Amino acid sequence: MNATATAHPNIALVKYWGKRDEELILPHQSSLSVTLGPLQVTTTVEFTGKKGLDQIELNGKVAQGAERKRVEEALKLVRLEGGKKLGAAVMISRGDFPAAAGLASSAAGFAALAVAARAAAGFKRDTKAESILARRGSGSASRSIEGGFVRWNRGKRADGRDSFGEQLFGQAHWPDLRLLVGMVSREEKEVKSRDGMRSTVETSPYYPAWAKDAEREAKEIVRFVKRRDLEAVGEIAERNAWRMHASAMGANPPLCYLKPATLAVIEACRQVRQQGVGVWFTLDAGPNPVLLTTAKDEARAAAIVREHGATEVVHCVPGGDAQVIEQHLF
Repeated sequence: MNATATAHPNIALVKYWGKRDEELILPHQSSLSVTLGPLQVTTTVEFTGKKGLDQIELNGKVAQGAERKRVEEALKLVRLEGGKKLGAAVMISRGDFPAAAGLASSAAGFAALAVAARAAAGFKRDTKAESILARRGSGSASRSIEGGFVRWNRGKRADGRDSFGEQLFGQAHWPDLRLLVGMVSREEKEVKSRDGMRSTVETSPYYPAWAKDAEREAKEIVRFVKRRDLEAVGEIAERNAWRMHASAMGANPPLCYLKPATLAVIEACRQVRQQGVGVWFTLDAGPNPVLLTTAKDEARAAAIVREHGATEVVHCVPGGDAQVIEQHLF
């Protein structure tokens, strides 16, 4: 029983930062992202029907430690739901984009895993169930099951069954939108996002205000995405990113993910907007900014990040849904 799926990463325009439940990965606030194509992760899962340990390979390496444990937990959940003797699994996953790009590769990875594992177990496609399963591996993965613009609804239930990604606008909604990842640093983060979230929630006096404000902005941004208003979307994306990072800087000890080149790119965006270039930034928990622009200004936006220290620019457009495909990895 095997199946293969592909999924794209995503970038949040209204951020997810902080969990109210660490085990179920339930957020304190809703978030909204756009799926990034053509970047993708491909994952093949086979349930052997035999006893034994799961075999897990990620980008050519045997998975170990916490990474392996998260994949094992997702496979276990599929076996429990299946109610049949699926047995140990063999799972191979490969991504086609730079691991150090600051693009949540775990989002695409766990989305592809959720779709492939459920298909291998014989389940019909169910985007809600897939999103909930993907969320258990990586919160942002709940937003990579469907393409285009997806809101991860916070939910209220303690069991998390109302906390999942919901597509608001499909891949074709905004064909002129461009998203450029400026790789200004390839250094591994000293504080992982999971640890940074926990520290911010527990120690930053600014966190409650951040969570309340982000919940409001996850609703407010929808009308601007609907009418493809880049200026309004960009303003919210920038403001939300600044406030997320401000809450992290208010933690004890302070968390600063920014590099001098990050700030240089951000300042350059502000300056060229005064010259009529439509470009805004967003920034996850890392130093590599993602610029929002249109096809008309794409070349100028790419030049901005290169001029201010980026060693590579990854060009993206709104991506599509996670898919089950016939080309298996083994």
